[in-house]
This record gives sequence, structure tokens and C-alpha cells, in this order.
Amino acid sequence: MRNCLIASCLLVIMLMLDSCRTPHDITYFQDATAGTVVDPSYPLEIRVKPDDKLAILVTTQDEQITSLFNLTKSTNQTSTNSWGYTVDNQGNINFPVLGELHVAGLTRTEVSDYICKRLEESDLVKDPIVTVEYANSGISIIGEVKSPGNYEFNKDRLNIIDAIAMAGDLTLNGQRENITVIRRIEGGRQEVYRINLLDLRSAVASPVYYLQQNDIVYVEPDDKKKRESTVVGNTMYTPSFWLSIASFGMTVVTFVLALTR
Repeated sequence: MRNCLIASCLLVIMLMLDSCRTPHDITYFQDATAGTVVDPSYPLEIRVKPDDKLAILVTTQDEQITSLFNLTKSTNQTSTNSWGYTVDNQGNINFPVLGELHVAGLTRTEVSDYICKRLEESDLVKDPIVTVEYANSGISIIGEVKSPGNYEFNKDRLNIIDAIAMAGDLTLNGQRENITVIRRIEGGRQEVYRINLLDLRSAVASPVYYLQQNDIVYVEPDDKKKRESTVVGNTMYTPSFWLSIASFGMTVVTFVLALTR
């Protein structure tokens, strides 16, 4: 009986010490040291895909000619705004005067250069300036982040750290080593990737380190957060629970010892 009592006390002490242990799965990029240089395996600029909407503005020295190429939408009786071109399922846009242009797979800069070249080849304009912006580049960030939601961005590159920062960073209950990224590929299919933010080298080498439009980033909760959804929850993992068990056990042992004297 005395051995059982000693074992119970040791178990409680071990559990209390374990509860004071510093977690090792919170700090990002644990393999990074001063002077570390890592090249991304997939340097990526956002490229045009079907269903994207592009805001394209053509500027020339002739205002009348300029107006031929710029779609506008009336916002009131006195002003207009540049409007967007939607990329169809074949990756094309229907551009004024020039007709159908295939832009899927091009970067924003490449679309601009392509339209400039076609305009100059048409002999309609000289030295045109073409500005191209993404009108609907967005990603979804859900799960264990401080501000989940849909986030629009208008830049040529967006890595997953930038995206997580937009959502206010992960909560303490988010699994940093097992983040899911769901990406739409050809034919409307979805491809699933996993990325580990505890390891700098593997994260930067991932195909989803740089995100694309319409990516879904899901941060899975850790086991502690999952247990909170049950009735018992994390009760069994707290020192107070095991102190109560040990106290009850010692009471039983004391009672049995008293009966056997």
C-alpha cells in the first residue's frame, strides 16, 4: 500500500512538471539561424486564370482614341470608373478593337506588354501606356487564426506568411507544422498541400509558399483545442484533476490501512 501511495505522489509531481514545460511547437522557422539564406524552390508571381477579373486602363495622347479601349461603368451622372475584363474558361478576354486576346498564364506585367504590342501593331496608337491590375485577387483564411475571412490583395507576389499576417497571425492553438492549402487547378479540381511553418527550408521549398488567387488556407486546431469540443474536454490533462485522483487514492489507501491494523 505504501508503494501505491508513493507512486501516486510521483505521478502527480511528474504531471505538474510536464504542465510547466515550454511548448516547442509555437515558434516559427525553428531551423533558422542568423545568416541563413534560403532560396524559394517555386518563386511565383500571380498569373491570370479563368474567371479572373482584370482592370485594364489604356492611356494615349489622344483622348478620343483612349476612350475606345477603356471600359467604363457609370457611378453617377457625372463620373465613370474603369471597369474589369473577365477572363473566360478558355483564358481569353474580349478587348475593344483588338478583339479576343489570350491572357491566361501571363503575369500582370506580361498582359500589359502584350496589349501594348498589339496596340502598336494595329497602327491605331503610338506609345500607349497600359496599366493592368487584378480586380478580384482574393484568398480565404480559416481555422485557428485571429481574424478568419476572405482577403483581397493586389500585388504580384503573396507568400503564406504575408497572408497569415493579414489574418492577425495564428492563435496559440493553431498547428503551425501542418497547415493546409487548397488550390484550384485545371478543370475545377482542387489540390491539397501541407506546409510546415516550423521548418524554414521546407516551408520555402513548398509549392504553396507563394499563394495564388482563390487559394484556401486552413489552420487546423491542436489536440487541446479539439478536446475542448467534448464534455470532458481537457479536464484529465490538468494537474488539479490528478491531484484530486491522488487525494482520493490516498484516502482509500489510508482507509484500507486502518482496516487492516
